[in-house]
Amino acid sequence: MGRRRLFSVVLAAGLITGLMPLAFAGANTPAPPGLPSFYSVPSKWPSKAPGTLIKDTPVTVGGLNGNAYRVMYVSQANKAKPVPVTGYLIVPTGTAPKGGWPVVAWDHGTNGMADLCAPSLNIGGSDIPLQIMNAFLAKGWAFTASDYQGEGTPGLLPYIVGASAAEDTINIVRADERVSGADTSSTWVDWGHSEGGQTAMFVDHLAPTYAPDLHLLGVVAGAPPSQFSLLNAFLETSPYAYYILMVAFGFNAYYGNKAAPLNKVLTPKALSLLPLIAKVKSASDCTGALQAAVATYVNNKDFSALQKADPTTIPTWKRLILANDPESFTTDSPVPMVIIQGGADEQIPVVSTQLLYTHLCGLGQVLQRWIYPGQSHAGVIAPSFNDMTQWIADRFAGVANPDPYVPTGQTGIVPTTQVCN
Repeated sequence: MGRRRLFSVVLAAGLITGLMPLAFAGANTPAPPGLPSFYSVPSKWPSKAPGTLIKDTPVTVGGLNGNAYRVMYVSQANKAKPVPVTGYLIVPTGTAPKGGWPVVAWDHGTNGMADLCAPSLNIGGSDIPLQIMNAFLAKGWAFTASDYQGEGTPGLLPYIVGASAAEDTINIVRADERVSGADTSSTWVDWGHSEGGQTAMFVDHLAPTYAPDLHLLGVVAGAPPSQFSLLNAFLETSPYAYYILMVAFGFNAYYGNKAAPLNKVLTPKALSLLPLIAKVKSASDCTGALQAAVATYVNNKDFSALQKADPTTIPTWKRLILANDPESFTTDSPVPMVIIQGGADEQIPVVSTQLLYTHLCGLGQVLQRWIYPGQSHAGVIAPSFNDMTQWIADRFAGVANPDPYVPTGQTGIVPTTQVCN
């Protein structure tokens, strides 16, 4: 799911050359192997401005009670370089209300880092099931999701680079307004879980200044990773230790070899595992091979064979780790947020979101936190769904913040009651 140990790795100099996100190029780029022709990047774009729609195409999705589109649009890579990104949009049938369909944007969790892992390849059959999509459509909401740069388009996904995924999400909401016949609004709410929970934190933090043309009403952050310097040790001995390598690979792909030198934190053995995540052969095995390879070292209590050094002891790496940790935010956002997590989360310690909550409250953030006893990292989504949906509906309806709604998805929920602002 994607947040664990985000600071712990980053590949060796030169190993990921050619896998960095492709900035505006000037030559047609063929679709990645195994992907439809839609994923080819044209040489000419209408504009390099973030949120520019490059192209879109209708997609037939069986059982969907609405209209679906794949979209390709302009977002930003490191140092604001324009980069093509893909994703999808779903809108209700019928006539949109005045101003267009309000939008719920989804920030996907850990699903791999390669092109075949792009959620837009399997709308309704990948990370978000049709039942959820149809539930949103029934309320008159559009639903959109970015693949994030590097999935479906050239490069390697910048895993756990918070600003990158947040900008990709914000820019798909902008691009959706230009999809002919979709009629979406600039009013939206953001929702992410796991890796996407971190993305949601950065959407909340960046959107008010990055996209003043949009009207973000609220953010739902499910099990967001933070306290990165503490997560490292937690993950090293867990079944999710492979996240550490993914973070290193993703940071290196985004920031480059000088800022994120892999050979400072990973061993040659770890670097040899890059193809297992960068060049997967099947969408059904986007992380499985890497997870299995890393598990061998974890089970043998030999993770040091993969990680050369604690990245927080290396100045260049430490800067990147802090820059991508929501715990490092120094200002509040005017956009209200709710953090949702299972009380038995096996990937993100519950205490970490308590620490994050306390930190953000100290900044004056409008914030709530709901803990669902006994629920796992992913298992919390089902019992919290109706509560979350009500919270989102309240944002669109203009209900006061913090929301007075009390979650009822199961017994024993621990909602925060203090008002941070």
